[in-house]
Amino acid sequence: MNPALEIRDSQRDRRIFVTRAWILFALAMLAFGGLVLRMVQLQVWDHDKYRTRSERNRIQLEPIAPPRGLIFDRQGTLLASNRPVFSLNVVRERADDLDQLLLDLSEILELSEEDVQSFRDRARRSGRPFAPILLRQSLNEEELARLAIHRHRLPGIEISTELLRHYPLGAGFAHALGAMGRLDEKDAERLDAVNYSATRYIGKRGVERVYESSLHGVVGHRQVEVDAHGRVRQVLELEPALAGQNLTLHLDVRVQQAAAAALGDRRGAVVALDPHTGGILALVSHPGYDPNPFITGISSRDYQALIADRNRPMFNRAISGRYAPGSTFKPFVGLAGLALGATTWDRRMLDNGAFRLPGQSRVFRDWSWTRGNSGGQGMVDLRRAIYRSSNVYFYDLASRMDIDRWSTFAAQFGFGRRLAIDIPEAGVGLLPDRVWKRGARGEPWYPGDSVNMGIGQGNLLVTPLQLATAVMVIANRGKVLRPRLLLSSDRPLMEFDPPPPLPDIAGVTPSDWESLVDAMEDVVHRGNLGGGQSGTAFPYIGQGIGYRMAGKSGTAQVVEIRQNETYDERELNEYQRKHAWFVGFAPADQPEIVLAVLVENGGGGSAVAAPVVRQVIDAYLQPSLVAR
Repeated sequence: MNPALEIRDSQRDRRIFVTRAWILFALAMLAFGGLVLRMVQLQVWDHDKYRTRSERNRIQLEPIAPPRGLIFDRQGTLLASNRPVFSLNVVRERADDLDQLLLDLSEILELSEEDVQSFRDRARRSGRPFAPILLRQSLNEEELARLAIHRHRLPGIEISTELLRHYPLGAGFAHALGAMGRLDEKDAERLDAVNYSATRYIGKRGVERVYESSLHGVVGHRQVEVDAHGRVRQVLELEPALAGQNLTLHLDVRVQQAAAAALGDRRGAVVALDPHTGGILALVSHPGYDPNPFITGISSRDYQALIADRNRPMFNRAISGRYAPGSTFKPFVGLAGLALGATTWDRRMLDNGAFRLPGQSRVFRDWSWTRGNSGGQGMVDLRRAIYRSSNVYFYDLASRMDIDRWSTFAAQFGFGRRLAIDIPEAGVGLLPDRVWKRGARGEPWYPGDSVNMGIGQGNLLVTPLQLATAVMVIANRGKVLRPRLLLSSDRPLMEFDPPPPLPDIAGVTPSDWESLVDAMEDVVHRGNLGGGQSGTAFPYIGQGIGYRMAGKSGTAQVVEIRQNETYDERELNEYQRKHAWFVGFAPADQPEIVLAVLVENGGGGSAVAAPVVRQVIDAYLQPSLVAR
């Protein structure tokens, strides 16, 4: 029989169809049941979990940077403020053609290659969609106007405003106030991540760093609703930021500006202190630099120019410069001699212009040799040795004192130590002794080391702030105060408690203090009585002065003078010439201001540095006369 003619079994076909239909129905029901179960899981069992995720995607918490606290001088003059800065940002997702947009902006704003490269680096690091990325900071009014005119053809740009630090007096207070800088990874490790979540700049040096926690304030927050692209639709909740504390410093703008004007274009430093409190009235280091570009963004070219400048404008000479104090150290040597029993005010000796240690041939000369006078100062006692600055007297006195006892005595004045309360960058200088020399040089202490140290030379090094602090002790007749910048704040400070007071100088009688002040007054006021009797500073600042000043000049060598060698200072390279020092306080009986002035490579202390001190004290004690 032909298979093609075989009759189909309809019953079997029906059974197969029904079976397959049930299988498909079962599979469909299983799939539908799975969907129902998944829906139940999402809507019921995992409801809280996915609702939280949804809210996180829809509602975001954004930090608000607090306004930084202001800084004032003691008279209420604003030293550090905050000003609005306009910045240009780009949202990549809104730009039709990012490269073309950057080209167009370069024509409008004259963007540098550095600006564009920095933008691309930030864009590469940013993983958040629709996030504004900084292209250019600190736009001026003209640039804002240009952008407004061309905005219709610049899709993707945004102008933002933020408060950034501003120093109204610029370079004049850069070294006194410190500096701000961009927050980096090291800073992030030590700071509160939540409180600094909206902060881009923090204090890096000086007052700005020491009082960072108080100046910074407390971060605020706002809850915002965003769409699927991360764009803000509305603000749901706002918690304002708490502004930082306002600080008032001991600094006095009048004194600071008078000191800078008196120093002029010369390299150097001026430190002025209030002897009643230890407050720093002026802290000048010249040359200085404008700190404002470091906040808004200094170019690499300008920064490299500052670094390469031989005059080192970014170096704070006032607190970190280490120099031999020269003859300004002699009053402290004299006090040590009195306290250690090595001399008295009545002891006299012959200064014939040269000194030799017993059994040695080396000659230590008096400064008068450089003036053509090889005969020295004649008969001198301690008072005359100070106002005439006799090297020979102090060579002899230093050679008869034990260096360890002498060094311990000098340390009470702050030499070789950091006494400043809120200036952590302040240098400690170098106060040498036997232990130091054995450790640093591998040599014993020689008598010649003491001789050199007796006139403030050798290994002895001080900073202008240290020297001013030590002179303040003389002005206060033995009372030691720690120098400080902060005068007050509008709320309790968060940083630290001040250290305990220091003890008064031991071993010096009240009459010794008064006799020393009298000798230092002679430096300024003792007139030309003939025979080399006048004070070293009298010809330069002692005439026409309306108050009594106590002072001491100093001239510190930079290059060594060998035995029997003479030289003309004018023949030396500028940076090899002597440093000029002068320290003083006034009025001598009831001091109101203490000063230390250094003129780098300036020459003679009386001729060069003393007039600076006179001008600053005039401005402080007699402002009405100076104004005329």
